[in-house]
Amino acid sequence: MARQIAIFWWALTYVTCTGREKLSSPSACSIHRPFGNARRWRNLPVYRPLVDLSTMEERHVILTYRLDRATIHELCAQLEADLMSPIRQPTGIPPLVQVLSVLHFLARGSFQTTVAISSGMSQPMFSKVLSRVLSALLKHMRSYIVFPEVEDLATVKGDFYALGHIPNIIGAIDGTHVALLPPRESEQVYRNRKSYHSMNVQMVCLADQYISHVNAKFPGSVHDAYILRNSSIPYVMGQLQRHRVWLLGDSGYPNLSWLLTPVRNPRTRAE
Repeated sequence: MARQIAIFWWALTYVTCTGREKLSSPSACSIHRPFGNARRWRNLPVYRPLVDLSTMEERHVILTYRLDRATIHELCAQLEADLMSPIRQPTGIPPLVQVLSVLHFLARGSFQTTVAISSGMSQPMFSKVLSRVLSALLKHMRSYIVFPEVEDLATVKGDFYALGHIPNIIGAIDGTHVALLPPRESEQVYRNRKSYHSMNVQMVCLADQYISHVNAKFPGSVHDAYILRNSSIPYVMGQLQRHRVWLLGDSGYPNLSWLLTPVRNPRTRAE
């Protein structure tokens, strides 16, 4: 029996070799020491996919992942190199499934266990996948979240004017509360004015709803105006003042030379 097992492992090593290299060449095989690695490879988890994006209706794709099918495939292609499993730590989970499971988690705000089960993996495995995908997204963040360059200002202003007939606007700024489970030692800092725990995330968006700026450093109890003062926006807008451009904000912000806020009691047509 031992001899049969040995022959099996050597045969498995042979079929995983590339080209016509000899078994004695360590670099030619994906399994170099069949007996030493037998236990590790025998316990390797096998992933059985439960999600097939190609069979889902486009409306259901957007509802589940908040992105359309083409955007998901484009995102997966850009993150694929970062999500491929190392040879020594194979997971068997395709990059597309990793991206889909994390997008589902972020879109629904559900528990890790629930998303893991629906994605066909364990909760500890999903926790690793979540960390890996988020790290990959942060790595490529500046390719997508970019404040308008000087040469783009005319186009951005034109888009906003077509939308609301307000001239020289290059962005709309506001804060949004993202709910979370706060750390025990500073729970009160994360409680916002609506009495739930969150991060107060400042964002600037363009007329076509593209995000051009994000500041996610402050807990829910911090006011929008404080976050604005302690972000890079005052410096950036100060550099653009010679181009006579403004941001639009709500009444939670002060009225600044580069920030237009609503007039509380308008009396004239211009106001």
